[in-house]
Amino acid sequence: MDLQLDGKRALVTGSTAGIGAAIAKALAREGVQVIVNGRSPGDVEKAVATLKAESGGDLVGFAGDFGAAQPIEDLVRRHPDVDILVNNMGIFEPKPFEDIPDADWMRFFEVNVLSGVRLSRAYLPAMKRANWGRIIFISSESALQIPAEMIHYGVTKTAQIAVARGLAETVAGTGITVNSVLPGPTRSRGVTDFVAALGAGASFEAFETEFFQKFRPTSLLKRFETPEEIASFVTYLASPLASAITGAALRVDGGVVKSAF
Repeated sequence: MDLQLDGKRALVTGSTAGIGAAIAKALAREGVQVIVNGRSPGDVEKAVATLKAESGGDLVGFAGDFGAAQPIEDLVRRHPDVDILVNNMGIFEPKPFEDIPDADWMRFFEVNVLSGVRLSRAYLPAMKRANWGRIIFISSESALQIPAEMIHYGVTKTAQIAVARGLAETVAGTGITVNSVLPGPTRSRGVTDFVAALGAGASFEAFETEFFQKFRPTSLLKRFETPEEIASFVTYLASPLASAITGAALRVDGGVVKSAF
């Protein structure tokens, strides 16, 4: 299927590994020029080289922590417009509610929510001038089923859905769509740390079985999703073929959310 993406330009935040890297690679394979982002210049350089080799696509890098405003201003000066913005960067950490200090709440909000707010605000005017654009927030099933082991994370994922819906309302009747995508538990780089925190030394396979019995019993997949399973859907959503999908919170959650709607 031709997704009609050849020649488009995309920014995928947090794309040196995991879901972000898989999205960057999938878009590049469709002829999109992709800006790869991460905090470390070394990680970004390595990711760009790897993704170019794997996709044969056109990728450039930008190192910067978008949990702060200044790196975003630097990015926009260097890359003043994109057709597709994928707000993927995010952090998560299991921690008992009573042990989460104000500083952690603020850090999670800055990284998981305000990064996407600032980037969308910066790139939306050019999309309006072109009367075409895609803004996609990578949220989580945790936005709908707040996890007891990391409430602060779930709250930020819910906030992303609200931002995406509100933005979609502001561009009603245009060629711009805004959506949020809700993956389920995914086998990405951060899951290794998650396993270490909750798994008490168990192997990944043993932890995976226990995790879906104890923490996500409603999952229909009964396994961690792969980043590629998320990326294929996001790539379609970024394409002109998905022009009728906007203002939606779209689940790619493996059936974790126990609802038919």
